Amino acid sequence: MTMAQDTRARPETIDGRIIRRYNNRRRIVAAMLELVRAGAISPGAEEVAARAGLGLRTVFRHFDDMDSLYREMAEAMRNELQPIVDAPFASRDWKGMLGEMADRRARLFERAMPFKDAADVHRHRSVFLRKDYERMRSEERTALAAALPTTLKHDRKFFEALDLVLSFATWQHLRRDQKRGAAQARQTVEFAVRALVAAARK
Repeated sequence: MTMAQDTRARPETIDGRIIRRYNNRRRIVAAMLELVRAGAISPGAEEVAARAGLGLRTVFRHFDDMDSLYREMAEAMRNELQPIVDAPFASRDWKGMLGEMADRRARLFERAMPFKDAADVHRHRSVFLRKDYERMRSEERTALAAALPTTLKHDRKFFEALDLVLSFATWQHLRRDQKRGAAQARQTVEFAVRALVAAARK
């Protein structure tokens, strides 16, 4: 007899199944995050099952809805990094804020880079990852605009050059393609920001 047929099924039995499913889901998301952090761009179900301590069938059931798994992974990463994003700037002048922004983004990007690399691989087939990327870029540009005086905010050449230098794409290029260490990449970004600031209209 199935639960659908048994109208006398105990509520605690149903609740127990919901709780187990929820806990399994959390273990799968945690396992995927750990594997990606360790360098696995696209963890397979077998790897996830072994890391999560779950049966392969259980993992496959959850893998049927990858977009929701990506969403939960992104939420976990956002919760981890949000304190850095939300921290107020110590500087009150725009040049000081840009210097702090360069340092802050270097720390953020370095911690998030394994997940960004993995997301880039899957973005073409995930509606959520495409929208999440667009949201991230919009937030980066909004934060940059908020730190600049009005005249420079509307100087398109200056703004776009600065946005490029401070973008995740530039950090990935320096770290992955140019094989620069994190400290060297940060110094390169900071040098470029200083050069752009020095050339900006006052």
